[in-house]
Amino acid sequence: MPEVMIPSRKVPVIGKTGICVIGGSCTGVFAAVRAARLGAEVMILEKQNRFGGVAVSGMVSIWHSLHDTTFKNRIIAGLTQEIIERLQRRRAVDSQDKPYQDYILNTEELAIELDRIIIEAGVKPLLHTAFTAPYYENGRLVGVVVENKSGCGVIMADYLIDASGDADLCSRAGYSLRQPEAPQPSTTCARFSGWKFPEGFDLGCALRKYGAEYNLPQGFIWGVNVPGSEIHMLAGTRIFNCDCADAAGLTAAEIEGRRQVRAITDILREKYDISGLTLQALPSMTGIRETRHIRALYTLTGSDLLNGVRFDDAIANGTYRVDIHQPGRPGIIFRYLDGREVYACPGLPHEESRWRGPVDKYPAFYQIPLRCLIPEGAENVITAGRMLDADQEAFGGARVMVNMNQTGEAAGVAAALALETGKTIPEIPAEKIRRTLAKGGSSII
Repeated sequence: MPEVMIPSRKVPVIGKTGICVIGGSCTGVFAAVRAARLGAEVMILEKQNRFGGVAVSGMVSIWHSLHDTTFKNRIIAGLTQEIIERLQRRRAVDSQDKPYQDYILNTEELAIELDRIIIEAGVKPLLHTAFTAPYYENGRLVGVVVENKSGCGVIMADYLIDASGDADLCSRAGYSLRQPEAPQPSTTCARFSGWKFPEGFDLGCALRKYGAEYNLPQGFIWGVNVPGSEIHMLAGTRIFNCDCADAAGLTAAEIEGRRQVRAITDILREKYDISGLTLQALPSMTGIRETRHIRALYTLTGSDLLNGVRFDDAIANGTYRVDIHQPGRPGIIFRYLDGREVYACPGLPHEESRWRGPVDKYPAFYQIPLRCLIPEGAENVITAGRMLDADQEAFGGARVMVNMNQTGEAAGVAAALALETGKTIPEIPAEKIRRTLAKGGSSII
């Protein structure tokens, strides 16, 4: 690729802070809030017009169970539980009528609630602000270069939290990364009014029957109504072979996702005469599941997760099943902690088998260790979110929002304790981070 020289220029220092969080997903917000509640000076940068990441801008409106698989013990609390309780007071969250009690969120209300919790904590927010490059002095990472409506500038920070989702800071700072050959595909959600069908209508069968005619991949379908309304959110697209950590790949994924939404709409209108169906809203970003992963102090494995391995430095707990999206094969494979394996394909009966034989006791949850968040060689950088170091099988379970929310809280606490003591992040004892998380309301086991 040809190269050109861009003339050097002076840019202003537009901010100085103890901790800078790059990325304003719920994970990033929770990192910022937990650090600020410990007395740290914190700034958070978000390139979109609102906080909430895939939950808000991507319309992915479900948070999974906060309980273990016995449905008796709460294993997730902290800011995830606090936000659910705040939304419940606004009648902006529903609980599905299932023993494991997933939570369906009004993500527009979630966006406003995230604004509130940031301001209440004293975090300084900058929206419409894109991270562009790390900034060094004397060979040490001391800030980030950003671009926003005010122009280009530098934010100086003692510690940095990469909550970009795609490990943008770690990538541009030269930390070791890896990308899977076949990352989990992205999904573009959409909201519809008039989501009413004849009795017995099966959307999966309809898309399976006519999908090829409309160039619609056979994927996996789920959807829920926005709490308190008849507006339906559908997650029914599947975008393969797009590297969403690459500008051209991400552009292609966004366009393809919207094309698939229209294809679903056209099948329902043209083949089934669902005339009242109206597309009401598209997300401002596609739902990216996987791009880059850091090479961290530890790699979480599928064996760790599915066998419920306990870690001395555990900072997150979860139960979401491992989901496996296979390129070229319709549907999805689910692996459960109790040894079941289910192949689910829209329009076909589920196929059940076992990925392992019976054992005396099945794990009731799994854990994510702190070491998965700290890049190799990092001193003042920690990550939060889906760029954690996990193999593809482990990532298929760990990646969901209620799990990643906890990694944000842990990153915020680790950075705040490092700032308080003047130590590097790896030097902070994991047990001290765990105690501080527990004291702040997290479920630490």
